[in-house]
Amino acid sequence: MPLNYHLLDVFTDRQFGGNQLAVFPDPPKDLPRCTMQQIAQEMNLSEVTFLFPPADRANDYRLRIFTPAAELPMAGHPTVGAAYALAHIGRLGSLEGARTIVFEEGVGPISVSIEANEDGAPEEVWMRQPIPQFHDMFHDRRGIAEMLSLSEDDLVESAPLQVLSSGLPFLYVPVRSLEAIKRVQLKHDKWQNLLAGSNAENLFITTMETVCGSSTAHSRMFAPALGISEDPATGSASGPLGVYLLKYGLAEADEMISEQGFEMGRRSMIGIRIKRSGPDISGVAIGGQCAYMGYGTLLIN
Repeated sequence: MPLNYHLLDVFTDRQFGGNQLAVFPDPPKDLPRCTMQQIAQEMNLSEVTFLFPPADRANDYRLRIFTPAAELPMAGHPTVGAAYALAHIGRLGSLEGARTIVFEEGVGPISVSIEANEDGAPEEVWMRQPIPQFHDMFHDRRGIAEMLSLSEDDLVESAPLQVLSSGLPFLYVPVRSLEAIKRVQLKHDKWQNLLAGSNAENLFITTMETVCGSSTAHSRMFAPALGISEDPATGSASGPLGVYLLKYGLAEADEMISEQGFEMGRRSMIGIRIKRSGPDISGVAIGGQCAYMGYGTLLIN
């Protein structure tokens, strides 16, 4: 059984940056879940996506997303990359400046806008995310710092260690400096004791010191339970990041850029757009550019 796929780098304006993604646009409708999970393990990328006909005809595609260890209800770079791939291979027809499609994901319908350049080629992709929800705070600051190979003094004192989620929860840990975030090394034994099995097992570390002058924050993400030792670009965590930074006074602008992946040699730039209605958040979107890498075929017995 031949399965064709397309390979992209997501959240980058150049090849060999961003987060790698494989998109399977035409899998058999009856492709077993276990086979999709095995394919994700075989390809060993942060995520692999499969596009199916939607259950609701009001939507365009059903998008299923797999890490090497689990299926996800929603994710950022797979959503952005899948939309870019469809536009790149001509499945969306003429973009005429912009085109909006809707993916069915585990959190519900996700609206995605593909913006074209003057030549009609896809240039940027933006996905709307569910409004982030604030969850548990963690008060063992020393334990979390030691788990990250840091000292408690490396953490931002004025901001809490808190879980936020737009469908996939992350524990947000703000640190004081670039120097500190570059020293982060996850101690798996301490992670196992402190966070494994909780809603805080995915870690998002951020600092307001940045490499690029245009960036708002510099970030790193670790998700051992998902089979991801470190992620070079995490869209599902970036929308909640923007809301977190606004709530706790670490940022003021409604448009931000989170730079990520620098420590891995995969420069990623993730745009964040927040809409506010008075004190309330009324909309969250994340987006960026993609680089098409190529295509291939898996032969499944």
